[in-house]
Amino acid sequence: MKGLLYLALAAMWLALGIAPAHSEQADEGLSADALYKKNCAKCHGKNATGRHFGGPTLISEKVAAASVDELKAKITDGKGRMPKFAAKLTPEEIDQLVREIQALNKK
Repeated sequence: MKGLLYLALAAMWLALGIAPAHSEQADEGLSADALYKKNCAKCHGKNATGRHFGGPTLISEKVAAASVDELKAKITDGKGRMPKFAAKLTPEEIDQLVREIQALNKK
């Protein structure tokens, strides 16, 4: 039944010429990145679209509006259920993830 609902919504979006807010296919840069797969995909999903009871989508207006410094701080220091990655990732790795998240939201 759930599959039929998704199929009907997809058909409606195509007929109206609009796309859903969260694409099921993330930017190949982020979803193909071994760094993302190892550290982020468990919570944010393999396509960065979020996971139920896990981390939120990384494809959103809120994430797109976040500055480089805000994204770096959230990855480095964590916030809420988001763990700190300061001791686990280098500053360069954090910068790489931020660039890929931003690129994902420009599409």
